[in-house]
Amino acid sequence: MGTITAKTPWQAAMGDIPMHLEYFEGSMFDKVKDIADRYPNYIAFDFMGRSTTYRKMVEQIEKCAKALKTIGVREGDRVTIALPNCPQAIYMFYAVNLVGAVCNMIHPLSAEKEIEFYLNASRSVTAITLDQFYHKFENIRQNTGIINTIIASVKDELSKPVRAGYMLTEGRKIQKIPKDAPVIRWRDFMAMSRFCFYNYKVERKSDNPAVILYSGGTTGTTKGIVLTNKNFNALGQQVRATNPMFREGDKMLAAMPVFHGFGLGVCIHTMLSQGGRCILVPRFTAKSYAKLIVRYHCNFIAGVPTLYEALLRLPTMDGADLSCLKGVFSGGDSLSVELKKKLDKFLYDHKATIQVREGYGTTETVTACCLTPPTMFKEGSIGIPFPDTYIKIVEPNTDRELPYGEEGEILLAGPTVMQEYMDNPEETAQTLRKHADGLTWVYTGDLGTMDEEGFVYFKGRAKRMIVTSGYNVYPGQLENILDAHEAVQMSCVIGVPDAYKMQKVKAFVKLSPDVPATDETKQKLLDYCRKHIAKYAMPYDIEFRTDLPKTLVGKVAYRVLEEEELAKIKAAEEEKA
Repeated sequence: MGTITAKTPWQAAMGDIPMHLEYFEGSMFDKVKDIADRYPNYIAFDFMGRSTTYRKMVEQIEKCAKALKTIGVREGDRVTIALPNCPQAIYMFYAVNLVGAVCNMIHPLSAEKEIEFYLNASRSVTAITLDQFYHKFENIRQNTGIINTIIASVKDELSKPVRAGYMLTEGRKIQKIPKDAPVIRWRDFMAMSRFCFYNYKVERKSDNPAVILYSGGTTGTTKGIVLTNKNFNALGQQVRATNPMFREGDKMLAAMPVFHGFGLGVCIHTMLSQGGRCILVPRFTAKSYAKLIVRYHCNFIAGVPTLYEALLRLPTMDGADLSCLKGVFSGGDSLSVELKKKLDKFLYDHKATIQVREGYGTTETVTACCLTPPTMFKEGSIGIPFPDTYIKIVEPNTDRELPYGEEGEILLAGPTVMQEYMDNPEETAQTLRKHADGLTWVYTGDLGTMDEEGFVYFKGRAKRMIVTSGYNVYPGQLENILDAHEAVQMSCVIGVPDAYKMQKVKAFVKLSPDVPATDETKQKLLDYCRKHIAKYAMPYDIEFRTDLPKTLVGKVAYRVLEEEELAKIKAAEEEKA
C-alpha cells in the first residue's frame, strides 16, 4: 500500500521527469570516458584556481592506471584511498576502476587504529594518502598487508604562484618524511606509467564490485559496504533526471568529502559522468564555501544542515548575488522546518530563484535515493524516490506494509542498492531481504511515514546514532574503545544538541576502582581517544560518574543521560534570558 506505483502522484510532483530510465552498462570509468569523448574541452574540475579539461583528466587517469599496473595492482585487488577532494583522488579513483581493482575509500583524518582496521578489513595491497598523514600510515603499516604506500601532496597540483603561497603557509606545518621512507612519491609513481607496455585496461561489468564505503550498518558496528559500477552510474543518471535544469558545463561545489557517499556519488561521479564541472574543495570551512560559490558562480551546491546554519551567519555573504544557483540540496541529517525557512529567505534575499531541496538516503544505496521535487514542496517531507527507486513503510523488522500516514521502518529498493556488507553474510542477510514482489529491500533502521501522494517523512532513527556535522558516529563503537582502557570500568556515549554541529559527542565514564577522577585521568583518556577515534567523532568532554543509570534489564540508560544534558541546556538558556 505504501509502495509508490501509481503514476499520478509522480506526474503531479515531477512533471516530465520519467519514472523509469535506461541504465548505462559498463564501468564508472567507461561512463566518464564516454563524456570526455563528447566534451573533451569542457572543464572537468577546478582545484585551487587551476582548471583541468575532460581530455586532460582522462589522460591523467590512464597514466595513473598504467602506473598501478606497473607496481602490481591486479583485477580484484583493493586499493585504499585516504585523500581529501583533490585531483589525485579523482585520478586514482577512476584509475583503480580502469585496472579492474576496487576502491576502498577512507577518511584521511581517521585515527591510526581505525586506518589499520580499514586496511586489514579490505585486505588492501596499496594505499594512497597525503604527505601530512604519512606518519599515521607508517606507524601501523607493519600490522597490515600493504605492499605499496603512495604519498601525494597538495602542492603537486597547484599552479606556481599558488604553490609558493601554500609552501609558506600550510606546507610549513607538514612534518618531514624521511628520505629513505618506504613510500612512492606521487610524481615518481606517475612516472612509472612509462614502464607499462601491456594492456592495462580491464573490462568490468556494471554489476562488478567497484567501491567500498564504510557505515555502521544496522547494528552500529563498522561495516564495509560493497557498491558496484551500476550503483554509481545509476545514481548519476537518477540525479540528472530529477534535475531537468542541469546542462553540461554546469558547476557544482564539491565540498562534501570524496570518502562519503554524498560527496563521491553526487558531487563528483554524478557531475563527471554527466558532463558537469566540479569545484574541488580539499578542506572547507563555511567561509571558504561561501567565497567559492560567489567566485565560480556555482549552479549547484550540496551540504549538511550545519553548513547552511553557518552560511546564514557569515557577514561575507552580505550583498552576494546567488542568481546563478539552480539547485541547493540538503542531506546527511534532518533539515528542521525553521532552518529551511531561514535558508529559503536567505536565498531569496540574495537573488536566487530556487529553494533548498531536502533529500534522504543511506550509504547502503550510495547516498541520496529520495529528493524533494523541483516544483513541489511539502513541509517536513524529504521528498519522493528517484526513478526506479521504491520506498515502503513497514512494521519494523517485518515485511508487513503499513497504511499511508502510519509510522514504521523505511525500506528502500532500486538500482543503487549495495551488493553486500564486505565479508559479513549475517549482517547482509539482516539488511537486504527479498520480498514477494521480487525486489531486494534495504532495511534502513530509520522510521518514517508516507502520504497518499508518495511523499516521505523522516521521523527518526531506530538505531542508536549521533550525527555531528553530517558524519555518522556510532556510540557503541566509541564505548568499546573507552571500555578497553584499563582506567575505565564502564562508559556511555551520547549526542548533545549543538547549534552548529547539530550534535556533539560527550562521554560518561565510570572509572575502575582506585583510579582517581582527576583532570590528569581525563587528559590521559582524551589522549588515548585521539589515537583510536577519528577527529570528527572525538568526545568534546568526558564526565566521570560514580555510577551510570541502568534500564530494568541492566543496560546503561543512555536516554536518561540525554535527558539530563537537555535539561542542563534548557536551564542555561533560561538563565541567559
